[in-house]
Order: sequence, then C-alpha cells, then structure tokens
Amino acid sequence: MIGRFPILDISPVTHFGGELIGAKAIPNEEIPVQATIIREGHDGFEAHVVLVDPRGKEISRVAMREIWPKSNRFEGRIRPTTQGLWSFYIEVIAENPGEFKKTLSSSTEKFPINVECERALVGSWYEFFPRSEGALKNADGSITSGTFKTAAQRIPAVAEMGFDVLYIPPIHPIGYSHRKGKNNSLEAKPSDPGVPWGIGNVNGGHDAINPELGTMKDFEDFLKVARKNKIDVALDLALQCSPDHPWVTSNPEWFTKRPDGTIAYAENPPKKYQDIYPINFDNDYLGLFKEILRIVTFWIDKGVSIFRVDNPHTKPVYFWQELIAAVNSKYPDVVFLSEAFTNPPMMHSLGKAGFQQSYTYFTWRVTKHELEEYGREVAHGTSAFFRPNFWVNTPDILPFHLQSGNPAVFALRAVLAATMSPSWGMYAGYELYEHIPIAEGKEEYRDSEKYEIKVRDWSGAAKKGLTLAPFITQLNKIRRENLALQRLRNIHFHPTDSDQIIAYSKREGNNLILVVVNLDGFHAHETTVHWDMWALGFENDHFQVTDLIDNSLYNWSRDTFVRLDPARPYGKVAHIARVQVK
Repeated sequence: MIGRFPILDISPVTHFGGELIGAKAIPNEEIPVQATIIREGHDGFEAHVVLVDPRGKEISRVAMREIWPKSNRFEGRIRPTTQGLWSFYIEVIAENPGEFKKTLSSSTEKFPINVECERALVGSWYEFFPRSEGALKNADGSITSGTFKTAAQRIPAVAEMGFDVLYIPPIHPIGYSHRKGKNNSLEAKPSDPGVPWGIGNVNGGHDAINPELGTMKDFEDFLKVARKNKIDVALDLALQCSPDHPWVTSNPEWFTKRPDGTIAYAENPPKKYQDIYPINFDNDYLGLFKEILRIVTFWIDKGVSIFRVDNPHTKPVYFWQELIAAVNSKYPDVVFLSEAFTNPPMMHSLGKAGFQQSYTYFTWRVTKHELEEYGREVAHGTSAFFRPNFWVNTPDILPFHLQSGNPAVFALRAVLAATMSPSWGMYAGYELYEHIPIAEGKEEYRDSEKYEIKVRDWSGAAKKGLTLAPFITQLNKIRRENLALQRLRNIHFHPTDSDQIIAYSKREGNNLILVVVNLDGFHAHETTVHWDMWALGFENDHFQVTDLIDNSLYNWSRDTFVRLDPARPYGKVAHIARVQVK
C-alpha cells in the first residue's frame, strides 16, 4: 500500500529469502539513499531520509535533492557511525493548498543497514604459502620446506610493502591417497609436498597443523608476529577432505557414496580430483554445522580474524547464511571472503547470505569499456549486498595480460586494483613478474606453487632492481593516506578521447583523488580527459593537483591533456593525483 505521496524504487533495499537484509556499510561510510517520489498536480513537497541507530533513536534527518530536474528521482546521504543494525526511512511532507490548509505526510517502513567492522570493506591483501617462505634448495636439488618460524621472518617485508592482511592457504595435514605431484601430475614422488587443499591425514584434519610447518605454538607465534606488524591473518576455510581425513572414518555419512559403497571424489568434468572428497550437507546437516562452527571458533580463539572460504558456491547458500550469522553474533569483527568465481547470481547470493567480501571478475576486465562497466556495477549496482576484493592474480589464475612479463602491465593492473576497490589483493611472485603459463592458451602457472614448494630470492631481486615492490609500497601508502580510496560507492568515470586511457575520480569530504591510467603497457598514449566538474564539485574550470606517485605538481583544467609512456619508469603508467580542495 502506497502512502499519500508515493515513494517508490527505494535503494539500498535488498530482499533475500523472503525478508529484508541490511545494506552493507562500515562506520562513518556515507551511504546514498535514493527514491522516486511523485505527487499529483504541480505542487511541491519536501523529502527527508531519516537515520535511526540500533537503539531506535533518530540520529539525523537529511534533506533529499532531486538528482536531475523533473526526474522525480531524489537522493539523500546518511552516515551511520558505529557497528550494529541501523535503519533508515524516507518521509515526505507537503502543504495541502486551498481553503483547508493542513500538513500532509507519507513515510516508508524502516529499512535495515548492517554496519560491520572496517576490515569488512577496506584492506590490502597479500597471499603467500608458509612452506615456501624460508624454504631452501639443497646441493642435491632437494627442497627443505619453510615453516611457520621461517615464514614469520617474511612478515615484516609484507608489512613494509603496506599490506595489512596476510592470506595463507590451508595449514592442515595433507592427505597421501592420490596425492598430486608437480604440475598436477597424478603420480606424486615421495618428495612432493602435496596440495594444501587436500586436507587431512593421520595427524588430524581441519583443527590440526601440518607437522611439516611446525607446531600449534609455532602458528600462535606466527600470529603474534603478524599482530606486531599490524597485519590480520586470513586463514583458508576449505570444506573438503582428502581420503585420509579423520572424518572419512568417524563420520562417513558426511560424504556421498556411490552405488558400490565407495565415497565419491570431486569432479568438474572433464577434470577429476581423486585426492578430494566433497562434503554432502544433506545426510547430517546439524552434525556438520556443529562441527564446522566448532572449527571456525577454534581458529578464532587462536587469533584468526578473517576466513577466505574456498569454493563456497559448491555448498548450500543457507548453510553460509546460518554459519556467518552464528559467528558474527559472537565475533562481530570476523570477516568472511568468498572465493567463488562462478555465475553472478550465485556470487551475489553469497554476499546477501552474509559474506563480507568476494573475489570478482576484475581479474579478467581489461578494456576501458569493461573496466568502466564493472566499476559502476560493483560501486553503484550491487554495493548494497556485494563487496568486491580486486585481485591481480592468484595461485590458480595467471591472466593472459600478465603472460608477457612486461613490468608496466603488472604496474598498471596494480594501480587499477588498488584505486578502484577499497580492498585489493596480490599473490606472492607478482612483484617479481612471475608470468610463465603451464601451456599456451592456459591461465595457469607453470610449476604452480599449489603442487610444489617455491624458492624465491627476494633480496637478490631487490638488489638487482627486478621487483615491483617499491611501486606496490607507494601504492599502498597512497591508499592508506587517502580516505577516498578506502570507499566503494564514490567512483565516477570521466570521458577521455582515447580507448587506451581510463580516468576516474573518488571523493570523500575534501579528499579528492583523480586517477588516469594507460591501459596499454607497451605503448605511449596521449589524450584529453574531460573532467565532469559537477561530479568533482568544482565551480572553477582550473585546479592544481599533486601526482602522489612522483610528487609532481600540475595545473589541470576541465579539459586536461595527458601523456602516459610505459617505457619510462613504471610510475608513468598512471597519474594518481590529489586535488587541492579549498
């Protein structure tokens, strides 16, 4: 039933599972509230968006403005200040004209806003395999595995690059049955360490430590080093088992059996994963739920605050909704990242079910049109229920555009990820320009770290200048010092005369950042950027900027000529400019 004044198409409002779910937000994040509001005739009205705190107290009442003349589309911006379940509603007030004057009004119902911790939106993520950090290649060619103790020595360098989240793949015992060898070979040698996602052997399962990495105390000490360096550790939550996992014996009902009584291994035709048993949630849901909640709580109590969930789209969505709600009710600062490179409806449903963040399609968005379209989608179209984390690469994904090994391409992709999204991620080796695919036409690394231990010479690369680490450090410093880059909903794309140069702005209060990127890492391009002055909030056509990459000063205008040459030092693949706002 509409009110006296129809208030329609309200956002951010999301229905999921027959109920309203809270729009995603963090403390002090500005949220644009929009609605179409109409009234019969030609008389005017006033519209306000009212913000209500978790206790039900009205905190602010903001006048809504018409976005475009005669569009009947209105917007007001609200800013919840603390974690908790906030709400908003829209109220319209008008005077009844004529002899019997009186005040008329309409109000909507209250719509929820789920205000979560800062890390739910903002973070610079780095991924490494603990077994590779500090690993040694011996004289006979054998490899001595790294441990939590040696990996902890790498944490300060990760922090120095400006990363504040460290994601580590599963740290549990690895199965022996059907263990995969180098490059996913079906025949593993005795020296092959196995795939960390093949979880479980006689040493334990999801609540145990791989003895090759050390002891539980070693892991606890690893977490202490991370905390000392102001880094949150994200632990992989992979709900699958090797054939040697203790659950296979203790709870065979948790797996799918074939007609012959054997347990079905994982398949994604034509691929077969004989080393992995997927979990069946239909046989003993309550038992499984209780056990998985116990495991998650176990690691939280150890000091883990983030879970990167492997393939959540292969488990029931309602399971995640129940699990995340149960965890966050007791631990509101725990964050779940969805690793689900699947169809958008499933990815969005997982966000609505409670995942604070998600991997995205950014990795494959390359052209100017693709980037602009996707940037608008995640910032404006789906931000109420889907928070993106832009990864430039992963152990599973070596995008085609990186396979040339061109340092400028690595640099420009890092700029895009780090400035378009409040959270971005990078897998170790990116800074060393690792780029060799397993075969032509494949987006997989040759000698993938999933199947073997990598020995990298970090210090040697730094001494030779063969590393992107200084540039990455500068990028993360820019992100850390500019609040506009820590927000999602504020991106605005600006026209350029070249399809090879993209331009966008992000503003938070007086912090205004302009980004211009050459999308071609091989050739110089020049163009005119046509800044939308209304979007920038400027009245004058001329303004001064500081390029935060090299501290150069520029006088720019509504129509700004730029030239970006990737053949020069990698800083010139882009401008990241801070505007002098008065």
